[in-house]
Order: sequence, then structure tokens, then C-alpha cells
Amino acid sequence: MKTAQELLSELNSLDEHLCIEAKTSADVGTSLLETVCAFANEPQLGGGYILLGVAPATNSFWPVYEAVGIHEPDKLQQEIATQCASVFNVPIRPRIVTERIGERTVITVFVPEAGTHEKPVYFKNQPLPKGARRRIGSTDQKCTDDDLIIFYQDRRGESYDEQLVRDATLADIDDEAIELYRKLRREVHAQAEELTWSREDLLEALGAVKRSDGVLKPTVAGVLLFGSSKALRRLFPMLRIDYIRVPGLQWVKDPDKRFETVEIRAPLLSAFQRIRASILDDLPKAFSLPAGEIQGKEIPLLPDRVIREVVANAVMHRDYRVHGSIQIIRYSNRLEVRNPGFSLKAEERLGQPGSETRNPKIAAVLHEVNFAETKGSGIKVMRELMDEQGLSSPVLHSDRTGNSFMAMLLFHHFLSKDDLTWLRSFDQHSLTEDEMRAMISARELGAIDNSTYRTMNREVDTLSASRHLRKLCDCGLLEKKGNGPSTYYVPTQRALENWPPRPENTSQALGGKSTEQSTKSTELEAKSTELSTELQERILSAGRKSDKSALLQLVVDILTERPLSAAELADILGRTQKHIRTEYLQPLLEQGRIVRSNPEKPTDPNQTYTAAISSNGIS
Repeated sequence: MKTAQELLSELNSLDEHLCIEAKTSADVGTSLLETVCAFANEPQLGGGYILLGVAPATNSFWPVYEAVGIHEPDKLQQEIATQCASVFNVPIRPRIVTERIGERTVITVFVPEAGTHEKPVYFKNQPLPKGARRRIGSTDQKCTDDDLIIFYQDRRGESYDEQLVRDATLADIDDEAIELYRKLRREVHAQAEELTWSREDLLEALGAVKRSDGVLKPTVAGVLLFGSSKALRRLFPMLRIDYIRVPGLQWVKDPDKRFETVEIRAPLLSAFQRIRASILDDLPKAFSLPAGEIQGKEIPLLPDRVIREVVANAVMHRDYRVHGSIQIIRYSNRLEVRNPGFSLKAEERLGQPGSETRNPKIAAVLHEVNFAETKGSGIKVMRELMDEQGLSSPVLHSDRTGNSFMAMLLFHHFLSKDDLTWLRSFDQHSLTEDEMRAMISARELGAIDNSTYRTMNREVDTLSASRHLRKLCDCGLLEKKGNGPSTYYVPTQRALENWPPRPENTSQALGGKSTEQSTKSTELEAKSTELSTELQERILSAGRKSDKSALLQLVVDILTERPLSAAELADILGRTQKHIRTEYLQPLLEQGRIVRSNPEKPTDPNQTYTAAISSNGIS
């Protein structure tokens, strides 16, 4: 058991802590008991510590706790022990120790993890699932039905995808979907016994149908895997996969005009094949020359296996009780896959052996046709393949509050030539490779948090990640935003002022003629493909000696065609963000000729700019 001083030191080294909770209250209230319940329930956490008699120090940029003391420690210990033994469905026996930090008396409470047969621990006067708590990050959260699946998984509870669908009949099963399964299964195992079974026997074996009053009726898994288009629309009208192509680096506010969407509504095996093909066809291509070959070929920038795994993860683990779609969003620098349903597996354990799925019947079918792993190895495979290709590791985020999961794949190759040039400007800070990854991720995505840092650098724990991020703040490269579980970090203006690097021996756009006009033209074409030909020609012909008013008008015209961030403008015009902000954006904002997308928060990392509309049209 750790001492109070060790706990206080560890607490002050982190922005948030999974296993330590600081409490200032000197009585046994609801907040303390909720933390006891959460520590007792959280799977594989091993329990947690509650440190009583400490409080946040005032006037401190970083969250720093100090001992403030407890006046009646013996009385408080007795109250804690009594309440823990009586308010829950099973008695909790915490270890309670009184200690001194300096001149102050504090109490350390260690709550052990309850046994599997005792979970869920919950308040006797509150119904399940909300009467139980789980420890998520540094917070105590009410349990959901999905949490009960985890607690009861050894008790053979029925999963949602095994339940019968009311109003569904065998007529809702599509024979073509069954034949697609047979075809895919045959490709994996041509002699598989189930290929010889009848239609009804096969469906029953797969959990696609169950007997009710002697009649076979489709289950949720059966309709989703093998249902006809008509049945899917009638029974699950909002369940589809949306492939959305967004120009630029961020979500836009005018969906009718600013992105293209392909909606796929089909049995899961067919939908999986179609969405996988759509993504691969649309991805940026890389040039490959295999050993021994004399002719190269173009291949998708992201490996096919990675696409397969990330789509399978969304299809297999999504919450089908939620009436919403899986969204696959293709930005210019990344692919985001978002699905309803947070990860049942703790975020820090993603990629480790063992799988926890909401939909075991669907998962089993996807595994049998070689679409998905069922041993928890899919994320590990994605990480390894991205590393082999020199790509940044996948970013994974599970949101319990919003009941959603997101996987992000960057097209960016880690430590490219431009990255190295940019990172050299920070040489005085002696950044580690992990810290370099963090800076590149923060630059590409606009922000980074402790979880993302750990995802990218898999050997780093929460404490180490916090120390590295704090170092980057102390170096003036990142700026801390938010507090506690909501803490995140954004690149500072100083960090971004040298991005993108200026091409050597070349004057930039809005700054003179290039020594290699064709090279300059190619670079600008790649950076401004969303702009009209007329605007691209004006950008190429502009120079440092051009009239300032003409250059300002050029920026307005660019922002008339599409909203852009300062970073995107700097990329297109070949200038630093600092120059773009001071010489163009700020004057145009003051003149009212352009507007911010989020005027209430000028420093918003996702800020974009667009041309203002006057009474006579665009200003």
C-alpha cells in the first residue's frame, strides 16, 4: 500500500489519475462513496486510492495539490468503514490509514477491486444499471447496460444481437446474402462442414434465427447479416454506413455544399465489401517498385489490411441499439471511422490480447469469412502495419459519455523531409522521438491529449505521457487547455511559425519568382487543387512587389471559394502562419472583409476564415 506522500507526489505529476482520487471533504458523502463503488467495480484496475485532507493549491498553472489536514480523523475512519459495509449490495472492506504530511493529518483509503462473483457493486437504494459506478479516466461514471454485459459475461447472459426481432420472419432473409456468406466461407475453408447444411440449419447454427414457439424467427444478427434491403429499411431504418468525403482538414458547417456522401444500406457482408472498395479506390496513392520488378505501380497509401481491420472493428463492435450510422470521413490528411458504442475494452488495453464485443454472433461470422479478428489482435495488427509503412500509429478514442468510438488513420508519413526540417527548429529542446511524434500529431490534428500521446507511443504510461506533454509546454511548443479529464494541448504560434518549411533556393508565392517555375507550379497545384484554375494562376503570378491591396484581394477571393484555416492558407501561399496572420488575416478582419468561423473563440485550434458577405454580395 502506497504512503500518502507517494500518492500526493504521483497525483501532482499528472493532469488526471485513474487510480488516485483527492477529496477535500471531511465527511462521508455521496461523492466519496461513488468513488469507492467505481474502484471496486472497474475490471482489471486492481482497486484505487482515495486521499482525504488535500486540496488544490491556488494560483498554480498546473494542478498542484497540497495537504490541508483533517480535524477528526478517527471519527472519519469509522464513518467510512461503516458506510462501505452497509450502503452497497455487498460489503466493501477498504484499508484505511492515518498519516502525516508535514504538520497536516491526512487519511489514505485503499479500495480493493471486488471479486468477479461480487460485481456489479451498486448502491442498494438505486436500481441497476445506474446504481453502479465505473472508474473511467479520473471520473466516476454511472453504469450502462453495456457495462452490465461486462460484469455478467461469465454468467452466459444473452447479447443484443442474439435477441429476436419482433415482426421479422424468415421471408425477410435474403438468399443472395446467404450465398455471399457461402462463397466467402468457401474461399477461406473450402471443406467447411457448414457449407453442406440446408438454409435453415445454417442460419440456426450461425445464430441468425432462433426457435420461438416452435417457429424459426430471425435474430438481430440474422437481419443485419442476411436481411433483405426491404427488411433492413423497415426494421432498422437508420442503420447504414456513410462514406463522406470532406475537402480540407476539418468538418464544414454547410453539408449540402461542402462534402459528398455515399450511403450504403445492405446486409453487413455486402456493405463491408462495398465500403472497403470505396475507401481503397479513393485513398491517395503511393508509388511502389517491388524488388525484382522493372515496372512500378501505384498502391493505396494505407494498407488494405488496415482498412479491413478498421471497418471490421466498427461493424463488429458498434452499438446496434443506437439508431445511427457508421460514419467514415475522408479528409485530405486522414481517414476517420466513427461508430455508435464506446469500447467495452478499457482504452488503455486496446491492442492487448482478448476481445470484448457487444455482438458475438456478428463477430463470429465476420471472423469465419476472414473479415475480422476475434482475439483482440486487430488493433495490434493495424499498429504494426502502419509502423511498417512509416505511417503514424492509429489514434483511437472511446467516448463513454457520448457512447461512441473513433479510429483515426493519418496519411502522414512520420519524419518526412519536411518534418525533419521543421523539427530542427526545436533542436535546442532535445526532443525525444516520442515527443517528435506528439508535435507532428498536434500539428496535423490541431490538438493532442494524454490518451492520444499514449496511443502513438505505446510503451508510455499515463504518468510519463503527462511529463512529456508538460515538457513541451515548458518549451513553449504546446499550450495547455482545459483541466482534469478535459485537458488537451494545442500547438503554439511559435511552434507553427516555421511550418511549412520554405523550399531551399526558392522565393515563395506572394514573394518573387521561383528558380524552377515548374517545381513551384507542381507544389502549388498539389496544395490548391480545390481552387479554381483562375485563382491558381493568380497565386503563381503574384510576387513580393505586387500591390498590397491586390494581394489582400487575392486572399479574399481564395476565401470566397472555400473556407480555410491559417495553416491551409500558409500552405497554399507558401508563407509562415505568422506572416499570414499578421499581414493578411488581421487586416482583413479589421476591415470586415473576412470573418472567423468561431468569432467567440479567436484562438480556437479549428478556426477557419471565409469571405464576408456584404449587402452587395461578397466584400
